[in-house]
Amino acid sequence: MVVKEYVTYNQVHKLCQEAAPRILEDFKPQLMIAIGGGGYVPARILRSFLKQPGSPNIPIQAIGLSLYEELPSTHPSGRNTPGDVEQLGTKVTRTQWLDLTSLGEMENLVGKRILIVDEVDDTRTTLEYAVKELEKDVELARQKLGGKGEKTVFSVFVLHNKNKEKKGQLPQDMLDENRYLAARTTGDVWICYPWEATDIDEHDEMAKKQPSK
Repeated sequence: MVVKEYVTYNQVHKLCQEAAPRILEDFKPQLMIAIGGGGYVPARILRSFLKQPGSPNIPIQAIGLSLYEELPSTHPSGRNTPGDVEQLGTKVTRTQWLDLTSLGEMENLVGKRILIVDEVDDTRTTLEYAVKELEKDVELARQKLGGKGEKTVFSVFVLHNKNKEKKGQLPQDMLDENRYLAARTTGDVWICYPWEATDIDEHDEMAKKQPSK
């Protein structure tokens, strides 16, 4: 049986607020890249808490990666219900990526401190792909700009890290330099985020019924 944990918007907001001081102190991001679709909302909430007086908002860019495959609905109407789940796929698919063809876009990324934001670190396959591909593409952009300037430094923030054996790996220097932060570590449960809900009232009711931690 799949064990589900329902997370509310309020909880997501507080997790981002709690993590912001550490991110500001250790990562000092100049740009965020949200992995869609789960990273969009946390990145936007984080931006409010990361803004410093007299400084502009940290820009947010987006990439789209898909690893999950939806199982057929069990509802007679065919629509997704709280009882339906997804299964992990085996291949990461790009659905959206950065446009590194323009000089301006390359200059916005090269030499910056970039925070990659996602909602959950499950098997780590998606995060491994994102970090590797972004590092590769940004380094190519740096070479196109003449190979000058500092190297781009990536950090990772997730709302939840599942305490399980990972299939993917993050760069060792990222882990050694504490450039990875999970707001919470959970068991290997199915986490239901509010932006996935088709009925937010029902979602919040399910969250209320959960045993308090």
